[in-house]
Amino acid sequence: MTAEHQRLSENAQKTIPLEQWGPYLSERQWGTVREDYSTNGDAWNYFPFSHSHCRAYRWGEDGLAGICDFFGNLCFGIALWNGKDKILKERLFGLGNSEGNHGEDVKELYYYLDNIPTHYYMEYLYKYPQQAFPYADLLEQNAKRSKQEPEYEILDTGVFDNNEYFDVQVTYAKQSPCDIFIKIEITNRADKPAPVTVLPTLWFYNRWAYAGADVKPLIKYLNKNAVQASHYKLGNYYFYFQDPADCLFTENETNTEKVNGTPNETVFVKDAFHDAIIEGKNLQALRDKKSGTKFSPVYKLKIPAGATKTIYCRFSNQMADNAFARGFERVFATRKNEADDFYSTILPAEMDEDMAKIQRQALAGLLWSKQYYHFDVERWLTTSDGITPVSDGKQNGRNHNWKHLKNQDVISMPDKWEYPWYAAWDLAFHCISMAVADPCFAKNQLLLIMREWYMKPDGQLPAYEWNFSDVNPPVQGWAAMQVYYIEKKNAGKGDIEFLKKVFQKLLINFTWWMNRKDLSGNNLFEGGFLGLDNIGVFNRSSQLGSNMQLEQADGTSWMGMYALNMLDMALEIAVHDIAFEDTATKFFEQFVLIAEAINEHGLWNEEDKFFYDILSIAGSEPLQLRIQSIVGLTTLFAVSTIEKKVFDKLKDFKKRIGWFENYRKKNNKFWPNEEKSDGEAMLLSLVPGERLVYLLQHLLNEDEFLSEGGIRALSKHHEKNPYSITINGINYTAQYDPGDSTSDFYGGNSNWRGPVWMPINYLIIQSIRKYGAFYGSDLKVECPVGSGTQLSLGEVADELTKRVISIFKKNEEGKRKLFGQHNWFYQKPGNEHLVLFYEYFHGDDGNGLGASHQTGWTSLVAELINELHHSSGKHKTDLASEAATAEEQSAL
Repeated sequence: MTAEHQRLSENAQKTIPLEQWGPYLSERQWGTVREDYSTNGDAWNYFPFSHSHCRAYRWGEDGLAGICDFFGNLCFGIALWNGKDKILKERLFGLGNSEGNHGEDVKELYYYLDNIPTHYYMEYLYKYPQQAFPYADLLEQNAKRSKQEPEYEILDTGVFDNNEYFDVQVTYAKQSPCDIFIKIEITNRADKPAPVTVLPTLWFYNRWAYAGADVKPLIKYLNKNAVQASHYKLGNYYFYFQDPADCLFTENETNTEKVNGTPNETVFVKDAFHDAIIEGKNLQALRDKKSGTKFSPVYKLKIPAGATKTIYCRFSNQMADNAFARGFERVFATRKNEADDFYSTILPAEMDEDMAKIQRQALAGLLWSKQYYHFDVERWLTTSDGITPVSDGKQNGRNHNWKHLKNQDVISMPDKWEYPWYAAWDLAFHCISMAVADPCFAKNQLLLIMREWYMKPDGQLPAYEWNFSDVNPPVQGWAAMQVYYIEKKNAGKGDIEFLKKVFQKLLINFTWWMNRKDLSGNNLFEGGFLGLDNIGVFNRSSQLGSNMQLEQADGTSWMGMYALNMLDMALEIAVHDIAFEDTATKFFEQFVLIAEAINEHGLWNEEDKFFYDILSIAGSEPLQLRIQSIVGLTTLFAVSTIEKKVFDKLKDFKKRIGWFENYRKKNNKFWPNEEKSDGEAMLLSLVPGERLVYLLQHLLNEDEFLSEGGIRALSKHHEKNPYSITINGINYTAQYDPGDSTSDFYGGNSNWRGPVWMPINYLIIQSIRKYGAFYGSDLKVECPVGSGTQLSLGEVADELTKRVISIFKKNEEGKRKLFGQHNWFYQKPGNEHLVLFYEYFHGDDGNGLGASHQTGWTSLVAELINELHHSSGKHKTDLASEAATAEEQSAL
């Protein structure tokens, strides 16, 4: 057991397996639904970036390289000034949804270098330009660009061309759970000296504006190197710092004069430090003030070319006579070594150095992306933010039917700038990678989203705050089983109690799907866009009219997969608790009915050898929407095997399945299952063997789905062959788009029409592995199509895994596909090891697109590297065994 494992073991005994202090501070609170009190639901414009430094938030806080407690009460982050900007660099800048040619996007360079689950050691790197930050240029150039042009990024502005920037690395090392040392290292990358002002800032989340002044916390001056922060729930904390040039206090209160023209009652407002540092305004008043709710020591540095200067701080719940006693720096080395020990036990040994860094940064980013999330919908609907009065129209507006939802938890976010709010299906993928590092927290997250303050009373899970009622793919059962197996493999024992808790909640959710998303009762399901925003010719979430109904191949496939996940879960539990045997039978039979529907009710096209959505229009024949996309490939996801020993253990289940099979075959009804010739296993799959081969021929064709970086979301076939259809006199068209969306339709900034998406590729790879485990060498396919190379399905899964990983790996020239035209920057000395984890990747060249820190689901690359490593080892063992056998035969 490493030191980190020991700490995790102690956390596992808690109700919530979480450290009190961690990277829980959001990177963007402005532009969120929570802060939107407008009458028209325009969140981005109601609370824009220009207000973020001078307007107090209602539901949380944000900051740069920051931390906070798990209720977000007390926050710490850094602020910087290069002597030229008009505002302090206090938070990350990015474009709002309507400002970019491809939607919202952060325009900064920052990297999550390291982290461990208890956050006893964390590293964060921010690159700060020495020239004026190009706010206006980024806004103007992106506004000029068309949808057909790429986004204008900060590396395109020229501010980093001559290395005129600072590397600002913030490292946290805990001495104990509530005693944290902070190291801020500022390195001048330029070839000449440069000035920078650094403000390590401590502040309280403004709850008192709504909870009453009697609970207002306070930060007060103790001496030139310490302040005390007192909070009625947290108690007393002490912030220690080395000798500064100044100590400034203010209040975390809105500057009403800047926000809406109302004169301020005091100079002590949220952005007072900005005016004081940059213009000298009220500087003496801030110096003289000896208490407040926002505090910062000020360091004015001039750093020689290539040199580094370091600032140390300490944050603790204990008073210290000498906060920086001799040798205190050793805590950083100790925690770094513990982090190394931890990762050496959970990641494969003998790993290529570049691959090891990719894995560790992927997991570090996932751990950095934990965030305190606070949102009480009922209170939000019925109260004011103090700027805009309560609107009657809001009572029937966005999320008005989610009044039960009262969230105040630390949650794994998709991206703390781009998506600083949870999404139900993203979270499921996060938990798979999280299970490698912290299985207890992964299980907690899956259970959390199903708790009564999240799940609607009717069983629906909340999608995301822009529309909690949108429908995400029901992947929670699949994720629960993945987490269960990962922990079982690593710990030698599975958590059956966890499965039971998940199973009970998912029974309610599964019933909601059956009742709400199968309108015809024929086991063909709807669901809307199901996370695949731009995959169809029209918005699949919109109402098509009373005479039309869309029956979705992916909606039906997800439900087939869901039924199998529930079956797998019930069987795993039933082996330990026979009371679950009957529910296993129920989900087995439900799966058979869904498999029958998708194969025999018109979704399969015999000419194209592909599954399609069906549009049913009253008075007309059902119409197949012949778009070859991952909608049709989702049918691969519903695959599982039941081993003979399970049948032997569960006699009633075996008897019932036998009867059900005989009945259906006797009456010429569809039967989806295959058995091995030795009778040791049964394969359950939506896709019969013959159709599986046809789908793989599409999947593994480089002129269709297969790219150098994995599987595309839409077949490249549609690049030269767009699909068009006319409905009610309106023509709809879908065409292959390898990169960012070139359309504003239903999403605009998101694109499933060609790029490579990590979660879909992960699901495809896992499914093909399951098929491969069943068929073994009995089934081989050509991969890639046209190459003449025949591979088993296990080898196909390995090939797809290698292609996905190749997006992140350095090639022979030291370039990474994901950086595209910006590889010049990442080949500079000191930057070679940096990796970003994008939301999706260009379908032709692998360039990273969308959110740049999507270490939620894109962190799955770490688990793919694990699997490839183990698979390669297995192949080596097999080859060695074959060689030994051949040698023995030769000797004989």
